[in-house]
Amino acid sequence: MISAMNWRALVFCLLCVSAVAYALTAPDASGFPEPSLARIIFFHLPCAFVATGLIVHTAWLGYRYLATGDVRYDARGAAATELGAIFAALTMATGVLFSKVQWGAWWQNDPRQTSFLIVLLLCCAGVALRAGLSDEQKAAKASAAYSVATVLPMLFLIFVLPRILQSFHPSDTISSGKLDGAYWTGVLLVFVTLVWATRVLYKERTAISENRYGNQLDPDHPGSASPYPRRPVAVSKVGEEEER
Repeated sequence: MISAMNWRALVFCLLCVSAVAYALTAPDASGFPEPSLARIIFFHLPCAFVATGLIVHTAWLGYRYLATGDVRYDARGAAATELGAIFAALTMATGVLFSKVQWGAWWQNDPRQTSFLIVLLLCCAGVALRAGLSDEQKAAKASAAYSVATVLPMLFLIFVLPRILQSFHPSDTISSGKLDGAYWTGVLLVFVTLVWATRVLYKERTAISENRYGNQLDPDHPGSASPYPRRPVAVSKVGEEEER
């Protein structure tokens, strides 16, 4: 009998193999200077989608931690922050590679490239902020406040600024029909695979953070936890001796 965990691992492996095989065998995309290398989009777009989702999720967890003081939200926020920085870096790397093979230069000084570089730096700053504070309570509060304060600027840099300024990055890819249904199928397949992998990594990283908190998790109040560690309190026996 195959356990549930083995079934999940098998399905995930099949997804990975299918995504890679589809990306390698998909037809060339017309409308690009290097049609065969447009396959980078299969990984660039899903990484960008996952990174953006993690940025929003991190802000939500930060808000919940500030509102409740529940360290479980901080544990999840630590995982989401790190994964968001990783996927932002992958988005940046695949975007720079696409720029090189399609337009002949690694960097175009393009508003979309520049704005997402700032997003990447903000994500990395969030990781550095948490790592730079030795006091766990201060690190948790500072990280939560940072994620809430930066989510709107980052969304502005991702969705708004590149559309306000003149961008070299193609904005008519869908409307002009440069990507057909076959490409969107590949993007969706890779996206599902990345979401699955992110979910697994998120759970594992969250478990590590929760184990670090240890006795700060309050079993008497499900869904909530005290932000302060419990310490044993010595009970005086003077009163008992006087009674005797």
